[in-house]
Amino acid sequence: MTDLICSRAGCRSAATSQVVWRNPRIHAPDREKIWLACPEHVDFLRDYLAARDFPVTVRDGVPS
Repeated sequence: MTDLICSRAGCRSAATSQVVWRNPRIHAPDREKIWLACPEHVDFLRDYLAARDFPVTVRDGVPS
């Protein structure tokens, strides 16, 4: 299995959380996009999406 890494540009750290979001202008309500985040970047990624008024939540853990 390949280690899952953070979705932040340039980051190669192991992901520990999922940042779950959607763009309501183009995605159906049941569509979810997932970015993976390391502890250092989870707040950055969540805030980046929230600033664009995208519904966003953070889940601990990553898919296995």
